[in-house]
Amino acid sequence: MKHSDEQIRVYCAGPLFNRSEREEMTAIADQLTQTGYQVYLPHRDGMEFRLVLDVLVERNWDTPTAAQFLHEAIFALDVYQLVEECEAMVWNLNGRTPDEGAVSEAAMAWILGKPLIAYQDDVRSLIQGRVNPLLVGMVEFESVDQIDLIPNVLSEAIQNQGLRPSVQSTLLPAKVQRAVQAGRVLWDAMCSEGAQEDNEMIATVVEELFSPNDRSTLLA
Repeated sequence: MKHSDEQIRVYCAGPLFNRSEREEMTAIADQLTQTGYQVYLPHRDGMEFRLVLDVLVERNWDTPTAAQFLHEAIFALDVYQLVEECEAMVWNLNGRTPDEGAVSEAAMAWILGKPLIAYQDDVRSLIQGRVNPLLVGMVEFESVDQIDLIPNVLSEAIQNQGLRPSVQSTLLPAKVQRAVQAGRVLWDAMCSEGAQEDNEMIATVVEELFSPNDRSTLLA
C-alpha cells in the first residue's frame, strides 16, 4: 500500500496507432503528471518495438518469429505494469470502436479491483447511441469528456474505492504468474542505467525470456 507521501502510479490505456491518438494519450499522461501522479504510458515508457525488432532480425531471427515473441514480451510487460506497478488506470474510450488492447487492460484493472475511470469525447458508438454496456459497466456507466478533469475524477475514484495492496502472485492463475514474473524481469532490465538507449541489451533480455527454443526458426 502506498504511504501518503508516495506518488500513485497510473496506467494510461487507449489507442496509439496514429499521431493524433498518441498526442491525445500524451496529453492525458501530462495532465496526470502535472497534478502529482506517476504515469505508465505504453508507447512512451515501454519498448520501441521497431528498434528491438531490427536488432532481433540482425541476429538472424526471421521477422515473423521475432515479431511474435516480441509481442509476447510486450504483453508480459503490460500485464506486469497492471498487476504490480500501477495502482489505478485511466482508459481512453475514443475511437469508432474502443481500442482492443485497452479494453483488455481495463478488464484486467477492473478484475484486480483497481480504481478505473474512462475518458471519452467521441460521439461515435455502436448500440443506439451508447457504448457497449460490458465496457462502460466497468466504470459505473460514467466517463469524463474533458482531459483537464481527469485528475480530479481519478482522485475521487481513488478516495471512494481506496487503493488495494498488490495481489500476492501465488493467488494469481499460473499463466498470469508467468507473465508477471517475465514482465518484472524485463522491466527491471529496462530500468537499469542506460537501458533506454541500449536496444541490444533489451533484445537480449527479450530473447532469453521469450524466444522459442527451436533455433531452426533462425534464418539460414
